[in-house]
Amino acid sequence: MSERHSAHNYHPLPIVIAEAEGAWVTDVEGRRYLDMLAAYSAVNFGHHNPRLLEAARRQLDRVTLVSRAFDHDQFGPFTAELAALCGKDMVLPMNSGAEAVETALKTARKWGYEVKGVPAGRANIITFEGNFHGRTTTIVSFSTDPDAKDSYGPYTPGFRTVPYGDVQALRDAMDDDTVGVLIEPIQGEAGVNVPPSGFLTAVRELCAERGVLMLADEIQSGLGRTGTTFAVEHEGVVPDVYILGKALGGGIMPVSAVVADREILGVFKPGQHGSTFGGNPLACAIGREVVAMLRTGEFQERSRTLGEHLHRRLGDLPSDLVRQVRGRGLWAGVELHQKARPVSERLMELGVLAKETQDTTIRLAPPLVIDKADLDWALDRLEIALKG
Repeated sequence: MSERHSAHNYHPLPIVIAEAEGAWVTDVEGRRYLDMLAAYSAVNFGHHNPRLLEAARRQLDRVTLVSRAFDHDQFGPFTAELAALCGKDMVLPMNSGAEAVETALKTARKWGYEVKGVPAGRANIITFEGNFHGRTTTIVSFSTDPDAKDSYGPYTPGFRTVPYGDVQALRDAMDDDTVGVLIEPIQGEAGVNVPPSGFLTAVRELCAERGVLMLADEIQSGLGRTGTTFAVEHEGVVPDVYILGKALGGGIMPVSAVVADREILGVFKPGQHGSTFGGNPLACAIGREVVAMLRTGEFQERSRTLGEHLHRRLGDLPSDLVRQVRGRGLWAGVELHQKARPVSERLMELGVLAKETQDTTIRLAPPLVIDKADLDWALDRLEIALKG
């Protein structure tokens, strides 16, 4: 049915899911599968998480939408609690991750003109090869992936793209009109690419030196995925702007946010940016529960310890099957000597759901609630699938 009536902008595995619980999903025929993708980190806390569902149910019985024309009793607490988690002053809530990235780009430009003093129309933002920040026209304008970019022009100007991990290239690209550097601390769609050690620190130092905002896209890498609340913490880096999404909605609804200090987000005045659904009561209630769960450190610790086990197991896979393993915490890109799509399909037949990226890489990102025994079960089947 979906083949006939939906646009073919995805190539899903041939499975139709009907139910889910924790790290497991069940298809319409009653067969269970272990979810090793977690909706690209949107389901960090597991499917059907009871705490998150209860928070949503409580709010569903009260009020779900008022628009930002009026305030509501979940908005202030959500923004305060999320700002505290990030160590920042202010939050600008949106819905999708792409909306949050667009908001961060607008923030950097507006800050550049009104605070830094860049002449009108001359602001530039630096991005990196292999990036994935969303699907809007502006965002694909600086993509280096032909599938994401081709046939969508004319493209939005004002961006300079340099090699990921190249400090000198970043330095050379900066000038007096540079207002932001947009970076994924780990590039997910590019194959879970971890930057060279010290690169994030160098980006932070260059941005501070040149008066440029460091914009950290933690939509996939943040909120516990890599063993810390944010992936930038692995180098002790604090960006000027956090861009959050996916797991912030608890796998229930799209919730995203831009988080920064007052001198940055304070550039917005009423009417200059907005969203009817951004910061709605239901989203804020779910987001508050996500923040409360992260404050305990439980999920970060699970990701760290299980992630160490995951990477040990992956590191033991035969080198004639695996070219390279990348990642941190419960996030891994397994680069193969063969096409990854057939491996994904064999994994599905063995009861494990994962997905290929960049042609030869299998991406693994299970819910952070996964049991160690289930993780080992999946990894055993990965080895079987790799051997064909």
